[in-house]
Amino acid sequence: MAALGRALRALRAGALRAGARGRSAGPPGAVVLPRAPLGADPHEEEPMMVAQRKNPDYHGFSAEPDADVINMRAVFFAGISVAIVLGTVFLHYLPDYGLRQWARREAELQIRERESRGLPLLDPNYYEPARLALPPPE
Repeated sequence: MAALGRALRALRAGALRAGARGRSAGPPGAVVLPRAPLGADPHEEEPMMVAQRKNPDYHGFSAEPDADVINMRAVFFAGISVAIVLGTVFLHYLPDYGLRQWARREAELQIRERESRGLPLLDPNYYEPARLALPPPE
């Protein structure tokens, strides 16, 4: 950290000397650090601070107090309404997770088909015993 501080002081000192002579004191391409932050005029206040002094309940939508409140309410109403309505619609129209509804419909179709044929709902032999290659009984 000390080395960084020394480097910054050297850069600033070089910038001061360069300002007096009109050219860079360091190698070509050396950067001159400005005294004030970029874009900051010491005589101007930030627009947000001016708006907050004018309206202590400043929400960041407009410098005018009435327009600020109206815009804030409109944005929050629309945002929350859209989130609730679209979120609910999205959840409602999600596909069948785990195919539970499909499995129920398929089971009901199988039951109707077996009842119409006169077969039992569950067959004791899942596989056809004649097609199974079993080891010889010993």
